[in-house]
Amino acid sequence: MNSYDVLIIGASASGLMCAIEAGKRGRRVAVLDHATKAAKKVRISGGGKCNFSNYYISADNYLSQNPHFCKSALSRYQYFDFLALLAEYDIPWHERDHGQLFCDRSAMDIVELLLAECHRYNINIILNSHIETVQKDSENTMFIVKSSSGSYYSESLVIASGGLSVAKMGASDFGLKIARQFGLNIIPTHPGLVPFSYNNKDLSQLKCLSGIALKASISINNKNFKENLLFTHKGISGPVVLQISSYWQKGDAVSICLLPNRALFEWLKEQQQQQPDTQLKSLLSSCYPRRLVAVFCRKITINRPIKQFNINELECVSKLFQSWVFRPAGTEGYRVAEVTVGGVDTNELSSKTMQARKTAGLYFIGEVVDVTGHLGGYNFQWAWASGYCAGQYV
Repeated sequence: MNSYDVLIIGASASGLMCAIEAGKRGRRVAVLDHATKAAKKVRISGGGKCNFSNYYISADNYLSQNPHFCKSALSRYQYFDFLALLAEYDIPWHERDHGQLFCDRSAMDIVELLLAECHRYNINIILNSHIETVQKDSENTMFIVKSSSGSYYSESLVIASGGLSVAKMGASDFGLKIARQFGLNIIPTHPGLVPFSYNNKDLSQLKCLSGIALKASISINNKNFKENLLFTHKGISGPVVLQISSYWQKGDAVSICLLPNRALFEWLKEQQQQQPDTQLKSLLSSCYPRRLVAVFCRKITINRPIKQFNINELECVSKLFQSWVFRPAGTEGYRVAEVTVGGVDTNELSSKTMQARKTAGLYFIGEVVDVTGHLGGYNFQWAWASGYCAGQYV
């Protein structure tokens, strides 16, 4: 009989961290995953360099119906705890903009670290194992998991199966189904950290801007981010769009300011005094790519001297670039989304242990929980922290 103290479904970042911590306590642990390789999402993250954490972790960097839930775990396992683990394995890393922490060499350094730690604590990782059923025994003391690789029994069951994002890697709603099976509430899910797609009108007018990237400020419902924006042949993307997408609901208008560090209207008024005979088209093209100017000002004759424009006209031109109201047709969906927003309701879980309040021995960690981080290493830090905390109690 395949009997363990702890059974973890999902050889994910959070699942492997939980396994390591439980193994340190002398618990007999097995990890089941349907994939042929462990930590598949880690392997491709950060362009293959793995943005494993961030210097500026705080609850403000996370979305959740309960914004306080994540505080406990994030305070008990912090970025410097993970850096200490990297130091044990002599893994070099570096900081990028906004406190993002990346591997110098490859994400495989992190994968190999996690697998080495699992080996160190005798964790049994069973891959290519498809879960068929999960239930409790007649005495309600043991979990029974039937899979394509056999039946497994354990006192504690941890769901670390991730969300719906990156479907090509086998992402599914498995964890949410298990939560529902045991009577837990689910916060409705939607794709996060995902590009916006054009409606038909914008597609015909803006697809020619594909490849243009520039600094932008973007906001929805008083939530604002400032980073690079990228025009694509399908819509808009780039870090600033990915950040705000997690807060977007269908029908929301997005307010965008292109080149927010320059007050365009005030600058144009200055140029009207300093270079009155210069064409407005030339002035705008000194700030923005010519293709962008041509498309945004398609209804205005801008190839005439700036002195011929009155103040109201200059203000209207400025608003085209710095008060752009964009209405996405939608997002590019879970296929390309980096995370899943929503998930297992945090009110159903203990913030200290990650255990389900209604079912003793059942734990949920990582992306399957309604805790979603911003772009920049925050989701990995949630994975490490939630896995660490559960690992102390399973």
